Amino acid sequence: MKKKILIFDDDQSILDVFKIIFAENGYEVQISQTSQDILDRVSAFFPDLILMDNWIPEIGGIGALKLLKNEDSYKNIPVIYMTANSDISSLAKKAQADDFIAKPFDLNKLERMVEKYLYAERLSH
Repeated sequence: MKKKILIFDDDQSILDVFKIIFAENGYEVQISQTSQDILDRVSAFFPDLILMDNWIPEIGGIGALKLLKNEDSYKNIPVIYMTANSDISSLAKKAQADDFIAKPFDLNKLERMVEKYLYAERLSH
């Protein structure tokens, strides 16, 4: 069964690139340019991992992840936070993200980070 990644970013070109890259790597991918419907999207798709942009309409990455992390069913889904903001570490912590990566991306680093979270349970056994 394919691992599922849900990606939130307001930049359609980033979403398009991510969708291609992660689909080529064998993942099932869904994308969204807004975050206010995060709970509906997560309940419909139930991803194994979420990539969340900081600057995303309507409620922003931090607001969206606070909604997500307050739900018992979803709080353990790993989240990688993405932003060009220089204060990425504290923003990711505030959003309760599991990890973060700065924009512009090092795609190889992002792919390794995604693999780390998607296969961590297999590696820990």
